[in-house]
Amino acid sequence: MTIVTTNVFLAISDPTRRAVLDLLATGSRKAGDIAARFRHLTQPAVSRHLKVLREAGLVNVEVHAQQRIYELKPEGLAELYEWEEAMASRIFRMDTESPREKRAAV
Repeated sequence: MTIVTTNVFLAISDPTRRAVLDLLATGSRKAGDIAARFRHLTQPAVSRHLKVLREAGLVNVEVHAQQRIYELKPEGLAELYEWEEAMASRIFRMDTESPREKRAAV
């Protein structure tokens, strides 16, 4: 697992950040609009979540005057998808091996 994958796992491990990703999956949003959806959080807390997502390569931000507009960056999940696919393949092989093959692998 690379640092990129580790950063993505850490970023998506938080339910608030997953909710932000879900929101951005419906379209780009201004930072203030994102913060308004999370009334239980302060603006600085939302900004920190957005920073983690940005540093993990999961969102892009464009600055227009005083506004920051965030959008989902689907390619940021590519390495995670590759890891998941490789893991699923290993698990599938383990499920289809005979008991003798499993013992030999140990």
